[in-house]
Amino acid sequence: MKILQILGLVIASVVALAPTVGYGDSRLGQKVDDFQLQSHLGRDWSLSDFDDKKIVVLAFLGTECPLVKLYGPRLSEMREEFADQGVEFLGINSNTQDSLTEMRNFVDRYDIKFPMLKDLGNVVADSVKAERTPEIFVLDSKRQVRYHGRIDDEYEVGYQNGRPEKNELRDAIEQLLAGVPVTTPETKVVGCHIGRVSKVEPTGDVTFSKQISRIFNKRCVECHRQDQLAPFTLDNYADVVGWEDTILEVIADNRMPPWYANPDHGVFSNDTRLTNEEKELIRTWVANGMPEGDPADLPEKVVFGDGWRIPEPDQVLYMSEEPYQVPANGVVEYKYFTVDPQWDEDKFIYATEARPDNKGVVHHIIVFVVPPDSRRPDLRNMLVGYAPGSTPVFLKEGTAIHIPKGYRLVFQMHYTPNGYAVEDRSYVGFCFADKKNVTQLLAGRMAINPRFRIPPNAGAHEVSAEYYAAADERLVSMTPHMHLRGDKFRYEAVYPNGDREILLDVPGYDFNWQQEYILAEPKLLPRGTRIVCTATYDNSENNPVNPNPNQMVRWGDQSFEEMMIGFFSTLPVAKNEAVTLKSTNVAIDPSGKWSWDKIGRLPPGDVVLTLKDDRLAGIASTRGGKVPIENAVITGDQLKFTVSVPQWGMTLDFEGKVGQDKVVGTMSGSVTAQGFKFGPFPWNAVRSN
Repeated sequence: MKILQILGLVIASVVALAPTVGYGDSRLGQKVDDFQLQSHLGRDWSLSDFDDKKIVVLAFLGTECPLVKLYGPRLSEMREEFADQGVEFLGINSNTQDSLTEMRNFVDRYDIKFPMLKDLGNVVADSVKAERTPEIFVLDSKRQVRYHGRIDDEYEVGYQNGRPEKNELRDAIEQLLAGVPVTTPETKVVGCHIGRVSKVEPTGDVTFSKQISRIFNKRCVECHRQDQLAPFTLDNYADVVGWEDTILEVIADNRMPPWYANPDHGVFSNDTRLTNEEKELIRTWVANGMPEGDPADLPEKVVFGDGWRIPEPDQVLYMSEEPYQVPANGVVEYKYFTVDPQWDEDKFIYATEARPDNKGVVHHIIVFVVPPDSRRPDLRNMLVGYAPGSTPVFLKEGTAIHIPKGYRLVFQMHYTPNGYAVEDRSYVGFCFADKKNVTQLLAGRMAINPRFRIPPNAGAHEVSAEYYAAADERLVSMTPHMHLRGDKFRYEAVYPNGDREILLDVPGYDFNWQQEYILAEPKLLPRGTRIVCTATYDNSENNPVNPNPNQMVRWGDQSFEEMMIGFFSTLPVAKNEAVTLKSTNVAIDPSGKWSWDKIGRLPPGDVVLTLKDDRLAGIASTRGGKVPIENAVITGDQLKFTVSVPQWGMTLDFEGKVGQDKVVGTMSGSVTAQGFKFGPFPWNAVRSN
């Protein structure tokens, strides 16, 4: 079966913008002086208003930081739990970009039970040297800092544990209440930078209106806009101010825009990287105080329509009859929904688009096609995907994806809770082509190795897999796939003449951003080319996202298990581009019908050969039907030809020595999608006419 390219699942992680930092000089023992701030409801609150409390927890929060959205309800629950024990929580918003209206909306949406105070001018944040949101300061009865850091260890850069193993804030409160020393008084802070008021007078020729807005429109706004999964918006000046420290940090670390390919190998049409010039313009703009410039210099606003990005679909299918209830927090393992599209004839799809119903929680969608008697997705049969920033499948005229009649759809849904419970009912649309207008089929390929074992505590364990090109193909795109222990991935082409070429090198693989790398120009893979994929896994304690370094790791669907797949997509080489082999020094004319008995598990077959003007052609008959032979040639008495059997998903290579009435040789083959070779087996054919 012909299958598709995977869309880049590259996808926005809820903690991708939540880097881990050291806390620098210790805050422990620091006395916090009295302050007065206004709440989101307009009431003035002072720290001294809570003199009767044994403990006051200062929680620096922001309205758009993904981690704050996840931890806000958790802090409210903790406040309720400790309220009758003399503990009070105060939320402090020091972000210059967060208005009182946004604070009110945040408090209502996430059911915050404690006062939320606006720290205008970052006065309190500066006095205690708070850097990020969420960042916690636990004050004792003398208002000295006895704990400083994170809430717990559930979240790190680019991943979450699913549930916290260490609850440092809770432990600190309980230990202070018990009158014993805090065992872990200071921890690293994970979160977004506090958006401080700039102390630099805006100046210079680099402005938001003239240069920076154009960079953001080109590189960032696809995800960083209203109602998308990415935190905060970058499509207008007012919303950008306050996020400058976070922006500088993520571009310095090359975390944003997400792109992990080594630039030394391959040129890709969907390369999202900022250029060095673009990075320098952003740095200069921030250093100069972020001048807005003349609004008349702004480019036209980028329009992202709510409608389809493909032509109006011929059919739209939802993942389920009823919406899925996405919880407010925690880890939601992949969900699968099976749909029968009622396809009673073969379909040829030239455009398809998967669309999330609730973009705020849909991390990615993959739609598989499966045979009528199967409900388990076959990794080879991925049809279309969605991730923030991805594009739909829209093939050029004459190109299509072939789906046999009776096949069903399986939606794989990955949800990322964002702090409050919501519903989702995602869907997919299809545009169908008339078979007579289809000249080439997009093919999904892969190099796969499911039989690996990654030893415990192995820091650089390599697993390899190969694909054999049984016919000339053009490589279109590549998508490496591993799970949390995946560290590096490389695609190499080994050409028939022995030359090697690195097609794609991903030295810093990130499970949260499983991207498709689309070549700027399709690359010819001559028949006999091997695609060698090498995956490197880090199963050591140095891997911060490793679920358990002491565990032997095998193949499995869940993220705490592993996979090793080098996906890629190809197009056939046009007939007018294919090399026609010329027969030379022909000793015996093989023209005629040749028949052979069963070969291994393959049924009997025959081929009718015709030699004309030094060109050998023919038609092979198998249980799969009659198909033209390919790559046929006879040199002296040595015969070679290939038979592709789409119904079996196989390509068979025949070669042998031709006599007057008999051919003696071998047959070998490969599974087309996987490029898995088998044989050779003895092959003997006799003239049958």
